[in-house]
Amino acid sequence: MADPVILWFRRDLRLADQAALLAACAQGPVIPVYVLDDETPRHRRMGAASRWWLHHSLASLDADLRKRGSRLILRRGKVEDVLTALAADTAAASIHALHHYEPWWRNAEAAIGKRVPLTLHDGNYLSPPGVLRTGGGQPYRIFTPFWRALREIMPPPGPAAAPQVIPAPVSWPHSDRLEDWALLPTAPDWADGFAAEWTPGETGALGRLDDFVDRASAYDEARNLPSIEGCSRLSAHLHFGEISPATIWHRFDDPQRKADAYLRELAWRDYAQTVILQLPDYGRVNGRAQLDALAWRDLNDAKGDFAAWKSGKTGYPIVDAGMRQLWATGWMHNRVRMIAASFLIKHLLIDWRHGEQWFWDTLVDADYGNNAVNWQWVAGSGVDSNMFVRIMAPLSQSEKFDAGDYIRRWVPELAHLRGPAVHDPDAFGCRPKDYPTKIIEHRAGRERALAAFATLNG
Repeated sequence: MADPVILWFRRDLRLADQAALLAACAQGPVIPVYVLDDETPRHRRMGAASRWWLHHSLASLDADLRKRGSRLILRRGKVEDVLTALAADTAAASIHALHHYEPWWRNAEAAIGKRVPLTLHDGNYLSPPGVLRTGGGQPYRIFTPFWRALREIMPPPGPAAAPQVIPAPVSWPHSDRLEDWALLPTAPDWADGFAAEWTPGETGALGRLDDFVDRASAYDEARNLPSIEGCSRLSAHLHFGEISPATIWHRFDDPQRKADAYLRELAWRDYAQTVILQLPDYGRVNGRAQLDALAWRDLNDAKGDFAAWKSGKTGYPIVDAGMRQLWATGWMHNRVRMIAASFLIKHLLIDWRHGEQWFWDTLVDADYGNNAVNWQWVAGSGVDSNMFVRIMAPLSQSEKFDAGDYIRRWVPELAHLRGPAVHDPDAFGCRPKDYPTKIIEHRAGRERALAAFATLNG
């Protein structure tokens, strides 16, 4: 029998359209491995909500592997040391994995490749990040021309089917028990509402895709309406690689489906990876140096406002509904994410990095590229972003996008309010006693933000 090969899983927890798996199967017996590495990412270790998702996704992946005569080996520790030791113990000939573009994974790939033969494959994105170039030969930094260039080379290759049988080694190495990793919260179980919202794993991802197919043509408008199910809810499945973007593209790339708006959003993932490939510190460093001198409020002075924002007690119903949805489900509606982020940055004048870190810990779809690019877009600090001086008005945004039923669901203190009063109870004199007053008036927050920005220009 040929020497075994290691299949290294990370954010690619699927068997279909999995190039590394197919290559490993063609070479010899396969040892699928997931390494929980909290050392290599350092301060970017996976957040609490993502760990909940990971637990269930790994359980699902192991079950899918066992149906094909294989299993998932779990190990914990610094990945380059763990995989090197595992390769030596099993006499593995090589390691196969999909490319990842977060800076810590690129560093790990380089370190592993020096110690064990490592073959990296594409498959987590529509096109390998960094391949598309401007006329001047540089990677794109602006989304619109990036999208035009990507559209020209689409569709991606058709998705490959999962193998029916995965060749197994003569003997299996030791595996940790998933339960011993303590990825699920206890005392208290703050994720008790997650299970009603999500089914992590490849089967759950395909179910979400099936559910979204008939709604995709309405996506361009519906994604902005929090009170209806307009988003695909595929973001966490895509982040964990439970479904490939190629699978989604081929399902929707049909003029009859009129899903171009959704495909454009799918391409945003590729764009975000292209940005962090060029700017690895984008999660903490402004893309525009001009914003470096902005006088953010000291968090010690603003800790009460920050706590109110995190807990959904700002007195702005649309912001509070979003933050409470986030806490209850690990996810927030796309339009509301922008409103909540803008409120923190502009109205409260709190550095975007504090909000980005909160989302990193609380989102089940927390993705380094997407999270950093989206926060910097709202902050006006990104290489391609909204201007800082464009300040969202949360009250008018709430009414414009008909968020009444969304607010009534997530802010039960306001569930009895009808009509426009639900967007701004103070304006209609009907704010319940158990709902907080606004922590800052819109005009005052706007003027403070503009004054802070004006100092940058002397």
